[in-house]
Amino acid sequence: MKAFRDVPRAVWLLAAGVFVNAVVSFTFVFVFLYLTGPRGLGTAQAGLVTGLGGLGLVAGNLTGGWYGDRFGHRRVLLAASTAAGLVLASFPLLPGPLLCAALPLAQYAAGVVRAANAALVAVTVPEGARRQAFAVVRSASNGGFVIGPPLGALVATGLSYDWLFVADGLGTLFFAVWTARVVPARGASRAAAAGAGGGRPGRSLWRELRERPAVLVVLGGVLVTDLVYRQQYGTFPVFLADHGLDAADFGFVIALNGAVVLLLELPAAALLRDRPPLPVIGAGLVLVGAGYAALLPGAGTATAALMIVLLSLGEILYKTTATAYVADRAPEHAAGRFQSLYAGVSVSGTVLGPPLGGALYAAAPGLLWPVCAALAGGAGAAVLYAGRRRARGPAGREGRPAHETGSPPQAVAG
Repeated sequence: MKAFRDVPRAVWLLAAGVFVNAVVSFTFVFVFLYLTGPRGLGTAQAGLVTGLGGLGLVAGNLTGGWYGDRFGHRRVLLAASTAAGLVLASFPLLPGPLLCAALPLAQYAAGVVRAANAALVAVTVPEGARRQAFAVVRSASNGGFVIGPPLGALVATGLSYDWLFVADGLGTLFFAVWTARVVPARGASRAAAAGAGGGRPGRSLWRELRERPAVLVVLGGVLVTDLVYRQQYGTFPVFLADHGLDAADFGFVIALNGAVVLLLELPAAALLRDRPPLPVIGAGLVLVGAGYAALLPGAGTATAALMIVLLSLGEILYKTTATAYVADRAPEHAAGRFQSLYAGVSVSGTVLGPPLGGALYAAAPGLLWPVCAALAGGAGAAVLYAGRRRARGPAGREGRPAHETGSPPQAVAG
């Protein structure tokens, strides 16, 4: 499509590597079964270990961009993916105590990879094509995840759970080698130099954010909405089971999520590429809230399908657009740290969502979905309001990114 002509060839090739890596990144689906099965951990102990892994993932997302600003996003991506691959491939050889320590380490490295990958796309792609570029990479990742879990189930049942981790580790190492080949090192970028001490000395990240209040609103809105969004993997299947639906019904609606996103994300990115970002993000968050509101009449195949379709449409609107918006608003010397902030809040629900949602569902089942709908709807309304204020406000009110100040595009950090 013409809308994707401005996406650099390196991003398409990077997306191909992301797809292959996503296909074999199925261990997160089976890790709890692996710990409680072949490794013989109790449910509580396995839950603690996987919880620590989730914390490692969030921490990696929050710090990966800082490393990239300082040392170069490409270099950090290569180092972190190599480390993650080696740790994952070694899982079958590790005794229990070391395994419990290795899982959070592998998840931390995976979080760094995710943040560095987003920052690498942000500094590689010129302003105006970032939404399309992030949509390409997200579509590749989602396509891989559609294939990965069924393939992982075949590997686990046909061979063993150990081979899941070996395959995941080898796939992550492949991603490191592939990235080294398709994303050329062009020397230190201006962003990396600024992160190492040049650029604008004394400009803290918090000061940069305060000058961009709409970015803070978007980050807060995504943080709140991700707590709600992740309920589809935690309390939602429990809700379905409590109303007489089984695992096959849950599998159907989750597969529907993947199908909707795969079919519509790239066309939506092309269609909306010239739309102001904040209204698109706000509408997406509101749709997530509407998805959970669809469950208020009760559980059934039709309401569950409607819920997941609305959730998928909201995801399509807000995730790619918010990622690109944060990249567009970032100053050169903090491009990676801005992407890290977004990456961190966008997965925060993996840690906070299950315990908070589970506690509310146990205490007052009838309140969970109204609360979810209100939280995501309120977050969307806040972003929409920020968009209206920004549209009415004077030009230059918020900190301006490089493309609006005449600075040349950033090169890829080596």
